[in-house]
Amino acid sequence: MHNLALEDVSCTHDLLPLTATRSVLDIRMGILTFREKWEQLLGPNNTLLIDDDSAPALPANILPTRALAARIRGELARGPLTHGSIDRIITHGRLIRYPWHIFQHNAEALLEDFDLLTAGRHSLPIPASVRVTAPEAIFIDEGARLEHCVLNASTGPIYIGRNAEIMDGALIRGPFAAGEGAIVKMGAKIYGATTLGPHSIAGGEIKNVVFFGCSNKGHDGYLGDSVIGEWCNLGAGTSVSNLKNNAGEIRVWHPSSGDWRNAGLKCGLLMGDYSRAAINTSFGTGTVVGVSCNIFGPGMPPKYVPDFSWGTDGSVLYEWDKALRDIASWKKLKNQSLSEGQILTLKHIFDSL
Repeated sequence: MHNLALEDVSCTHDLLPLTATRSVLDIRMGILTFREKWEQLLGPNNTLLIDDDSAPALPANILPTRALAARIRGELARGPLTHGSIDRIITHGRLIRYPWHIFQHNAEALLEDFDLLTAGRHSLPIPASVRVTAPEAIFIDEGARLEHCVLNASTGPIYIGRNAEIMDGALIRGPFAAGEGAIVKMGAKIYGATTLGPHSIAGGEIKNVVFFGCSNKGHDGYLGDSVIGEWCNLGAGTSVSNLKNNAGEIRVWHPSSGDWRNAGLKCGLLMGDYSRAAINTSFGTGTVVGVSCNIFGPGMPPKYVPDFSWGTDGSVLYEWDKALRDIASWKKLKNQSLSEGQILTLKHIFDSL
């Protein structure tokens, strides 16, 4: 069988700030990243990322599914992909073009990944102290810990990943996934379709949010219809508006074009990697926060906070040495450190400002 060629040149800019620090294939949606989905569907050696958008290749931002993989296998069985076969595949797939598409279609991805990951496997038993609805749609992986919480999978499946923890009093309505080592705090209220990426922490009220991984919203406050990158932290009491007071169309800043895009009737916070907000920060509808921002101080942040911003209004630049030091400190809390490659990526972003 021929390799599946994927290209992310044409879609990277539309998915900023999330793709400033990662390939499109490393976006998390549902339970897995796009790369992990393709590995599950086609095998780890059957995909190839190319940087030439003129060659016959699928766009990397097409959502991998079992049905799409079956169609691709059929096309590849006849030979390398052509522009015609690419067009036929795309018509049967879903393109995730803008960051808000990630939460808008996360329910679909959660259901797909749940079936993919649990096929032929057996869940750990649900502890007697846990109140459940639709237990057949709940999967608990090895090492997960949960007691005295409520899991309602009647509206979608619930996946509790390896070594994840659901604390006492948490209320979870599916579809929902907690990745490896993720923690849901006591008394949290979580609605679907929410993804808590690996080693993330969730507390307060959360609805239809994707956390890529290693990010924290550990305290009270509301977060809905949002995408939070990696190594982000929302301080206690931070809340996000996801609906305009007039219930009108939400306009979101599109960094690569320097213009606004319609994102539908609900859109909260789109936050790039390594960004943080101080306690009691209030974000307006459709706010975009770039990479490595430290948001604090009086007033509401603007609708667009550029990369490496310091303070509330986005007008002061975060000093490079301080930004790097602070990221390293946050990583140390989870026993990780910045790699040379990550530092080079961040320096490239900083030098481009």
